[in-house]
Amino acid sequence: MKKDKFIYDAEELTLLDEIENDEWQDASLTQKEKDVYAQSAAYTKSLQEKKQTTIRFAVSDLAIIKAKAKEMGIGYQNLIQTLVHNYAQDKTKLGL
Repeated sequence: MKKDKFIYDAEELTLLDEIENDEWQDASLTQKEKDVYAQSAAYTKSLQEKKQTTIRFAVSDLAIIKAKAKEMGIGYQNLIQTLVHNYAQDKTKLGL
């Protein structure tokens, strides 16, 4: 098995050197730093939340989606959600 080679920046090399030489010391975070990290974590978590929405489909399109979802063994809402997510992440292209 081929091992991947890591490329470290200067800060990472310094940190690795300190750890290997048993010189690294943990520095406590200030309250301001803790608040910034907590705010970032809350924002990141909020991006994962689900929001209910209403969308209108042609009856025939929805019937096809439901049939395809049933063939795949998943719910049609999960299929729609996956399609939208993949499009949002540029994993699926839309052809018009």
